[in-house]
Formats: sequence, structure tokens, C-alpha cells
Amino acid sequence: MGQVFLLMPVLLVSCFLSQGAAMENQRLFNIAVNRVQHLHLLAQKMFNDFEGTLLSDERRQLNKIFLLDFCNSDSIVSPIDKQETQKSSVLKLLHISYRLIESWEYPSQTLAISNSLMVRNSNQISEKLSDLKVGINLLIKGSQDGVLSLDDNDSQHLPPYGNYYQNLGGDSNVRRNYELLACFKKDMHKVETYLTVAKCRKSLEANCTL
Repeated sequence: MGQVFLLMPVLLVSCFLSQGAAMENQRLFNIAVNRVQHLHLLAQKMFNDFEGTLLSDERRQLNKIFLLDFCNSDSIVSPIDKQETQKSSVLKLLHISYRLIESWEYPSQTLAISNSLMVRNSNQISEKLSDLKVGINLLIKGSQDGVLSLDDNDSQHLPPYGNYYQNLGGDSNVRRNYELLACFKKDMHKVETYLTVAKCRKSLEANCTL
């Protein structure tokens, strides 16, 4: 009986520590989701503002080109639809999100080339991407329990980020800027989706459907 009483404080401390870790994990997820939501909204506004400077025919033509083209981050293997996203593990979604954010650390510095809105927000975007990358890295460490398990496809290296968008379209700054903004918006939407699903899974909510 004495041994049982001795074990009770240990179990209580362990329970409190576990609850504290879970609360801290949710806090980090909340921060990460809020930050990527802000980035996605900012990317959407920047893209819409840029589109607003184009003629209708020019906008349609660029959209057709973009649908046939691809983003630098398309080299990152990621879920292709909602069903695949739902089936992906929390750790996999976090790793993909990390790589997507990382792929924009350099290109985000060139977002200032397109219009005045981007000039005002370019430094803010770079800082928020860096902060989000650090936050996702903390979530990865908290989710992997000391064991790093990645698919073979996840270990592939991306091409250099820096020159890809700068070389788009030859001497066409309009096409380069259009694709830069369209890809940024697309990738921030992906990260927002992946982090939202991962956060839901960690909160043990009954329904995490998209």
C-alpha cells in the first residue's frame, strides 16, 4: 500500500507535464496557423492588386500560361487532393509545410519588384516566413518523438530557389511577376491547409475534414 501512495505523486506530476506539453503544442500550432493565414491573405491581396493593373486580354493570356507552367516548389512531393491530405501523417504535413516555406525565403525578397504594395510588405513577408519556418521546425521536433521518418521521395533536393523566378519569361517582367505572385499565393494556401489539418489532428477533434 505504501508503494502505491509513493507512486501517486509521480503519476500526478507525469500527468501535469503531459498536459502542459499538449497545451504548449496547441499554442504553437495556433501561432503557426494564424501566421500562415495572414501570409495567404497578403499573397491573395498582392496577386489581386497586380492583376488589377493588367488588361483583360493580358490577364487571360497570363492565366493560360500559368496553368501550363509550374512553380519551383512543385518539385516538393505533396498531397494532390483533399483525400490524400487527410491520409497524410501530421509529421509528413509538417515537413512538407517546412519545405514550402523554406522554398520562399529567397524569392520573397524579390516580391518588392512588382508594385508599391510589395515594396511596403516585402520585408514583412520575409520576416514572417522566417518566423513561421522556426515555428514549424519546433512543431516537427515535438511531433516526431525523437524519430525522424520520411519517405524516400521526401528526401529529394529542390533546384536552387534564387534564380528560378528571376529567369522566368525572358525579358517579360509582367509574366515573371505574375507567376511569382501566383505561385506564392498557391503555396501559402497549401501550407495553410496542411497546418490546419495537422493542428486539428493534434487537438483530437472528431472531425478534421476539409
